Amino acid sequence: MIPVQSSECGFNEKYPRVHNGITDADYSIKVGIQHLASCLNDAKVASSGDTEHISLALQGYNYGNGYISWANEHFVGYTRANAKVFSDEMKSKLKTNVYGDSDYVAHVLRYYHVGNNNIVEVAKSQVGTTSGSKYWTWYGFNKKVNWCAIFVSWCANESGILDDNSVPKFSLCTNGENWYKKNNRWKDKSYVPMTGNIIFFDWQQDGHTDHVGIVEKVENGKVFTIEGNSKDEVREKSYNLSSKSIYGYGV
Repeated sequence: MIPVQSSECGFNEKYPRVHNGITDADYSIKVGIQHLASCLNDAKVASSGDTEHISLALQGYNYGNGYISWANEHFVGYTRANAKVFSDEMKSKLKTNVYGDSDYVAHVLRYYHVGNNNIVEVAKSQVGTTSGSKYWTWYGFNKKVNWCAIFVSWCANESGILDDNSVPKFSLCTNGENWYKKNNRWKDKSYVPMTGNIIFFDWQQDGHTDHVGIVEKVENGKVFTIEGNSKDEVREKSYNLSSKSIYGYGV
């Protein structure tokens, strides 16, 4: 994070409120912290794992707090797409070629981790969500589709690891399996998974994966998961590690 980006915010009371106006590094950091705290408060961030609202706060930090109220009013929160829309609108309004960084959230969150794996915290924050529309519309579908793989991709995106080849973007379980195998990151069902691994299932036990989720933890011979599209809902579930339904893991 670059505290000098806060030169133009209201907490700067000593230097010109222009880009790079603060020349004192210590004061720049102080103002940056105050500005970030204000954004986190305005975005109503509930916890360190609340990446949905943290994302809103971070983009507000980059653009100015006006983005937060704008995004809530027009889009019910942050998305990469609406961050670009806001930037384009401000560039037109201010007659400038540059306004902030519409990819700022992704740049920051790739270095942000909670516990063992932030993707798990993101997934846990979604438990109870039904229908999956927020996930498959994010992916680009205009009508409902099976969304278990899309949910995994969405969580990876929200945790900032979709773009660094930690987890692929995939809407079909078989595509996810193929990606992990191609990149030598596939483990068969004999593997004992770790928090944040991707778990693939074969309900029909016909040698083809047809469902996918995120490993939350392993305890007492059981793997605990968070899965999208489990009876059309995000659910926490558990299985014996020896379950015949487990197909393999992406690591």
